[in-house]
Amino acid sequence: MPMNRGMRRIHAPESLPDIGEALPLIDRLFDKHGVLGILLVDLAVLGEIESTCGANARRDALASFGAVVTEVARERLDVDDLIVRGETGRHEIWVLLFRQLNDARFFRQELPGFAQALRRALERRGNKVVYPYLRSLPELATGQAAVLRNPKLGTDTQLRQGVREARRDADLNARIVARERRRRMLELVLDRRVTSVYEPIVDVKNRTVFGYEALARGPEGTDLHSPMALFALAAQENLIFELDCLCRASGLEGAIDYPSGTKLFLNIRPTTLHDPNFRAERLIETLARCELQPSDVVFEISEQESINNFDAFREIRDYYRGLGFQIALDDTGAGYAGLEALLEIEPEFIKVDRSFVSGVDQDPARQDILRALQSVARKTGAQIVGEGLDTLEELEMLGELGFDFGQGWLFGKPTPLRARP
Repeated sequence: MPMNRGMRRIHAPESLPDIGEALPLIDRLFDKHGVLGILLVDLAVLGEIESTCGANARRDALASFGAVVTEVARERLDVDDLIVRGETGRHEIWVLLFRQLNDARFFRQELPGFAQALRRALERRGNKVVYPYLRSLPELATGQAAVLRNPKLGTDTQLRQGVREARRDADLNARIVARERRRRMLELVLDRRVTSVYEPIVDVKNRTVFGYEALARGPEGTDLHSPMALFALAAQENLIFELDCLCRASGLEGAIDYPSGTKLFLNIRPTTLHDPNFRAERLIETLARCELQPSDVVFEISEQESINNFDAFREIRDYYRGLGFQIALDDTGAGYAGLEALLEIEPEFIKVDRSFVSGVDQDPARQDILRALQSVARKTGAQIVGEGLDTLEELEMLGELGFDFGQGWLFGKPTPLRARP
């Protein structure tokens, strides 16, 4: 059982000693207690932060990780336990726990329980730690080991042995997590556990529904319900193409009994247009089952998706246009290739990213940007859609700026077009 918790030796996160500084104290404590437990947190992500944002950012992130580890440890550490920075050149935090030889509960329950609590805390708070240096926290590996004091060996030798074992354990845990993650994604795709909801796109002038955008959702009640999380996992597992095909199919399947006279906006990736299974015969057969014509469908291509060869893309684009489909450039303004993509794709619809629409009624700078985009749309013969509308005032400002359509939660959250069976 933990000892006197009022006397814990817990170092402040910004002053965690490195292992070299702590080694004399570790030697005395190891001799005193006889058992050393090691919890290792592999923070290789700090190397990525340093390479992109510099050494100060790495140090700040390390201090923040140290604070998370320390907070978890406050309720679990005994008086002699330590938290230290790992070896120079390796981005690691080690929690060193000293226990007596007759404490079998430590190995069976305390050490695994501590490791589990630490993993949960890092999963829960890790994204805040790496922000703004990274968009999200990669999977962190944690490992554990226990070493029995052998007086024939030096403490430094036994510590290295324990750390090697903890690293092997961390590597094994990471590979198990990766295996389960891939199995989960494969099962989701094979079981077709993707559904679609539909967000209305409304005529700014007469406030009538012009169309609906089909939006993919993962299994409800899971962390993969969000399309961002869903596609992030698919990218990790190299299953983007398969997930994209499933999302398109879901968008069309959910559009059976689609409201007549409205457009269906269907998100696709640029590479989709090169997919033989997406060619005319099969696609038109699918549309026919939904009682849709190609002229009812608009392919949305995100500005943030890379188009490597505009010449090849235009050839495929013209093929689909010849069948009656239209093109929308989505998230306009959110990426770096906006004007080039706009000029090269020549879309029928330009969808302006929500970052320019939010609060536009109170922001003259945003109004100037939207006027410029609206002018480009008119000159290229495109109709323009403002995304992310939340207020009536934003909608009214889009009308003043000459926008054709608006989209957002102002008109209600995305929902299925019909009750699910």
